[in-house]
Amino acid sequence: MTQTTEMPAPGTENYRERIGAIIRDARLHAELTQTQLAAQLGTSQSAVNRIEKGQQNLTLDTLSRLGAALDSEFVGVGASGPNHLRVHGGTTLHGEIEVKTSKNAGVALLCASLLNTGTTVLRKVARIEEVNRLLEVLTSIGVKARWLNEDNDLELRVPERLDLASIDADAARRTRSIIMFLGPLMHRAQTFQLPYAGGCDLGTRTVEPHMTALRPFGLDVVATEGYYQATASEGTGPRRPIVLTERGDTVTENALLAAALYEGETIIRNASPNYMVQDLCFFLEKLGVRIEGIGTTTLTVHGTTGISTDVEYAPSEDPIEAMSLITAAIVTSSSITVQRVPIEFLEIELAILEEMGLRYDRSAEYTARNGQTRLVDITTHPSQMKAPIDKIHPMPFPGLNIDNLPFFAVIAASAEGQTMLHDWVYENRAIYLTELTKLGGNVKLMDPHRVLIEGPTRWSGTEIVCPPALRPAVVILLAMLAAKGTSVLRNVYVINRGYEDLAARLNKLGARIETFRDI
Repeated sequence: MTQTTEMPAPGTENYRERIGAIIRDARLHAELTQTQLAAQLGTSQSAVNRIEKGQQNLTLDTLSRLGAALDSEFVGVGASGPNHLRVHGGTTLHGEIEVKTSKNAGVALLCASLLNTGTTVLRKVARIEEVNRLLEVLTSIGVKARWLNEDNDLELRVPERLDLASIDADAARRTRSIIMFLGPLMHRAQTFQLPYAGGCDLGTRTVEPHMTALRPFGLDVVATEGYYQATASEGTGPRRPIVLTERGDTVTENALLAAALYEGETIIRNASPNYMVQDLCFFLEKLGVRIEGIGTTTLTVHGTTGISTDVEYAPSEDPIEAMSLITAAIVTSSSITVQRVPIEFLEIELAILEEMGLRYDRSAEYTARNGQTRLVDITTHPSQMKAPIDKIHPMPFPGLNIDNLPFFAVIAASAEGQTMLHDWVYENRAIYLTELTKLGGNVKLMDPHRVLIEGPTRWSGTEIVCPPALRPAVVILLAMLAAKGTSVLRNVYVINRGYEDLAARLNKLGARIETFRDI
């Protein structure tokens, strides 16, 4: 039996054009040029161009190889999990929902487990595709990993010697988090190589901020075809404070991972104090690493020469998922209770939402399972939203979170008046927000970083191919919840990379979302 992408009946939209659009979006998400994708497929750039324009017939084998190269399930035989979502909109949500643990913290802790040759148990790990890919890489180099129970507790046992020559390159290329292996692995091997995320030749430009953090520890990295070749000098440490050239989360985490096994003092300036960095710091402290300045932009790390201890740690809840759930309530005019919200990392967002008219109740604060992060429960009430006076733009923590900015697009489209969003961090992400126009939104792209949104919107259902960027993809899904009629969101793998069972959990609140695959 052959299973392939659904083909409409004669006279409907050209199925090859639809497949071509999916392939193009997946290629852009993987940051591949047509030439680079052609090289992976063993074909020409012109052939890839024809495929994306819907001008070439595709065999089952070609679709399968495209899916492997672009990390998208164009073809599946007997595969589990959804490809697409069918959303019956216009429903009101109700009930209670708990925020899951942080995806970004979980990813950082998986990388940090390489520092410890004892047993590491991580509690309630987000069971998402990004985590699955990292586990495939870890097990390929000799780490023993097993899920302990239905609560998603994960046990990791790292051997004294890692089999770095056997690294699963395919899995590594499917996660950008692989760059955070540099910090711990430089203490485990004098020479090693890591595949580029996505398989594209990103070169020294992408790794350079990380090298600013890791070069003082004696790590040298050369970008070659498809791999980073790393060489570590034993016993080398920073002679003065490390000043990061960008206040990036993963860059800060890499510096922390390198400093943890350097027996001496490391000062990191312009460090990110964001939620996942704080979780990593708390975990490293449980491993015996002393860190001063957690939650600030200057970290002082007192490392050690070896770590072999049995440790348990529970990462804190995800502020981005919390914002997603609050947004779902706002755009559907619903009253729900979002439990275990990490309030420290949502205070700016909530202040802006209050200015826009959101009415909500907030519980007393309590402590997360990590013993550090402050949580609250938030109960939303249907509210008449209005546009804010000023534009909305993100800033490094403690400002509005960069990953939360896209949610304000669908909120602004539901509010009265005109709102400007300025996504200054990413070159192209704002462009994906214009997909809201297909559902009835009035979203004008001013330039690659700014969109102008006019509300309120009378949302109407339609069919959309999922944007290749995670947060805009979820924004489209939330707008579909508010839209009258039935919508279809196709090729939702990108959502599964960052959210665990999002559709099913929204259904428990009263949403009507069906998952399906094309046969």
